[in-house]
Amino acid sequence: MEDGNPLLGTWSLVAWYNQTRDGQKLHPLGRDATGHICYSSDGYVFVQISAANRVPFALGDPFGGTMAEDSAAMKSQITYAGTFEYHGSHVVHHVTQSCCPNWVGTEQVRQVKFENEGLRLSAAGAIFQGQEVTAYVDWKRAKP
Repeated sequence: MEDGNPLLGTWSLVAWYNQTRDGQKLHPLGRDATGHICYSSDGYVFVQISAANRVPFALGDPFGGTMAEDSAAMKSQITYAGTFEYHGSHVVHHVTQSCCPNWVGTEQVRQVKFENEGLRLSAAGAIFQGQEVTAYVDWKRAKP
């Protein structure tokens, strides 16, 4: 892998679930969510995860949704981008853009584990849907 960094490249989502302290597994965007994460050689990260079968707007205008359509669209995806630093056991995402305005300017730390040519990113102490959870996101190398 270029620059010796095994994260580099584009990865496709395999699964995302959040685990509560009592062991319950929650799938915020459903078991069939889709997405990509891309780590570029110039130090940027881009993440897009969305629920499958999102409901389209009545109009094809991305700024033309009703309040209900906008809300449903927002709640059925998560996106963010910025720069990253890889440290072997973990990666730090320095967020510069996000669907969640509160993430802009933050450092999102993810534990890194490579297994069977796949990648698992995890974050303990994450807050999703009003609960503190450990988030687990599994990826595989994307194929064009």
